[in-house]
Parts: sequence; C-alpha cells; structure tokens
Amino acid sequence: MLKQTPLYPLHVELGAKMVPYAGYSMPLQYGKGTLHEHLHCRSQAGFFDISHMGLCLVLGDDAAHGLEQLTSCDVAGLEPGEQRYTVLTNKKGGIIDDIIIIRLNSGLLIVINAACKEKDFDYLYQHLSTRCCVNMLTGLSLFALQGPAAVDVMQRFSPLAAKLYFMQACGTHINGIKCNVTRSGYTGEDGFEIMVANEYAEELARLLLAEKEVEPIGLAARDTLRLEAGLCLYGHELSESITPVEAGLQWLFKKSHNPSLDLAQNRFPGAAKILVQLQRGSRRIRAGLLVNSKIPVRDGAELYNNKDVVVGYVTSGSFSPSLGQPIAMALLKRKEAKINNRLYTKVRDHRIEVTVTSLPFVPHRYVRQSVQNDKPSLNSTI
Repeated sequence: MLKQTPLYPLHVELGAKMVPYAGYSMPLQYGKGTLHEHLHCRSQAGFFDISHMGLCLVLGDDAAHGLEQLTSCDVAGLEPGEQRYTVLTNKKGGIIDDIIIIRLNSGLLIVINAACKEKDFDYLYQHLSTRCCVNMLTGLSLFALQGPAAVDVMQRFSPLAAKLYFMQACGTHINGIKCNVTRSGYTGEDGFEIMVANEYAEELARLLLAEKEVEPIGLAARDTLRLEAGLCLYGHELSESITPVEAGLQWLFKKSHNPSLDLAQNRFPGAAKILVQLQRGSRRIRAGLLVNSKIPVRDGAELYNNKDVVVGYVTSGSFSPSLGQPIAMALLKRKEAKINNRLYTKVRDHRIEVTVTSLPFVPHRYVRQSVQNDKPSLNSTI
C-alpha cells in the first residue's frame, strides 16, 4: 500500500495526476502540464511537496565527530544555522546516499532521499547509536518554494528567512506557524525549503499557494529542473558503484585530505580509493550532453565513439523546456568527456549524435554570501 504525505488530499483537489514514487503516492503533474510547471518555476515560483524525504535527528556531544567518520565533509565546523551537502560513502568508495546536514542549536538534522530512508537510517543507527541519540522524524512535512519570485513571497511572511543566504537556515514563524526554513533547493533556482509540523502542513501549503506568483509543481518538472541545473539524482548519477569523484563531486572534500598521510580526516569509508582519485583523476567522469536530435535519450542508453566503441552510458536524459532541445547527463571514460567531443547513441532504430558540454545546462541562481555577514540564529522548532 502506497504511503501518503499530509498534502495528499490537497494534491487530489488541485487535479494532480498521482503516481507511485519511492513508496508514496506523489503528484507527477497538475492540470497545466509539465512544460508549464517547469517554465513557471524558472520565471515565477513553484511549490513542491517533498514530504516523502527522510529526516533524521542526531543528538549528543559526539554527533559531529561521529558523522565525520562516515562522510568526507567538515561537520564539526558547522555553526547553528548552517547546512552542508555531502555524501555517505561505502568501503569501496561508492555512494550510499547524498544528504544534507543542518546544524541546529540542539544537534544535527540530516535530510535523506525518500528511496533511501530505511537503508540510511539503519546505517546511521548502526554506526552512531552507541555514542549518539539517532531518531527518525516522522512528524514533519517538508516543502520547497523555488524560483526567482520565491524571495518576494518569503519576504511577506518572514523577513528573517528572506535574509538568509544559500545554505543557511533559521527558525521562524509563517502566519503564526512555527517552521524551520533553509535557503536551498534542487532546481538551480533561488528558493527555500520549509519544515513544518504535519498538523499545520495543509494550512501552510494553502497559504503559500494563494500567492499570485506560486503554482504547484509535480515530480516530472522537478526532474527536468534538476537535470537542467546539472544536479545529481540518486540511482542515476549516484549509486553504490559510483564514487563522488566519478560523479563530479570533488568539491565536497576537505583541502586537508591527503592520500599519502595517515590522517584522521582520511578515515571515512572508501577514503583509500576516493583520495587517490582526487589526486590522480578517475577513469570515468560525469558529463553533460546536448542531444542533436528531437528524440530524447533516456537513462541506460549506451554511448559510442566514432570507432563504435562503447565509452559510457546516459544516467539521466529528457527534453529541456528552457533550451528547447533534449539534454542528458552521462558517465563517460575521462578521455571522451572533453567539451565539444561528439559521440552517438541508439534509440530504437535511430542513430543519434550527442555533443559533450559543460554543466550546468542552465546557470544556477543561488544567492550566495559574498562577504562575512552576521549569520541568522536557528532557534530549532524540533
């Protein structure tokens, strides 16, 4: 039986086409269709129900140190009101999941992918529960408000949250409802993610959707938005057999990592393989592709060079509403991932040419902190 988020009745009321996704019944698209939703988010503001995602709270004096043994990033250096994107890695250097870690006043909140919730929680509990308190949170809903008008909408309800920079967080109230708000998202647009108690989820959703700039966005447009932004999706660009370096996530690692020294910060799972790849490069790497055809190429399609040798495969592919043509991301042999290199693939009986291009396809519009400013305090509502 499929699970439902607290907004399920509202999605049905709004005319959403509901589909199974990660064990939930989720909106694929609404009445105006995926193309409209995608372009509306790029030009105005889109509302996304992402309550199927997992939330895990880690408490205790050893929480940050414990997490640093499982991932490559600087967790101890996070201050309240800061968050960081990172990955959990396995012993072979593959990616168990990509996660967000948020420093609360009371501890660390981890946002995990919907399809990986049980796996991730079991993994975190197994490795952290002897020295930390690890709790899966089920009483919170999670929304995303994305697009260039998102900050104007947020300004009307919470001037404090509207002042956040990318990857900052704060506790606030929206129309009297307690929330935790982060300035983040997975569309490449400026925007916010909002955590709220389940009992207030529908009230808050209706409040935001009543704003003239805001329309509901389904899973289909969420995927094309993140693809245009060149952002990885677990199960496609990320998996337990793909390393962070192969996925193009070298920027996740501390500059202090040194494969030639036995340093404490080198001792995350898979470090021996990953740090060598950081130093020498990996044999394969994620790349962007412009598809020189009206026919989209889908994940799993093999890619060939001009000698008909397989050199990689498509990890994600779709039509780009912003560019007006099909695009894709692929995992390629490094020597084939040079910009403007031409490869080809086969879709049914069609031979389709693709051109390697840089990522992202559409520039990110995050509002980053360019100079040192006072950071907002996160007064946790959890």
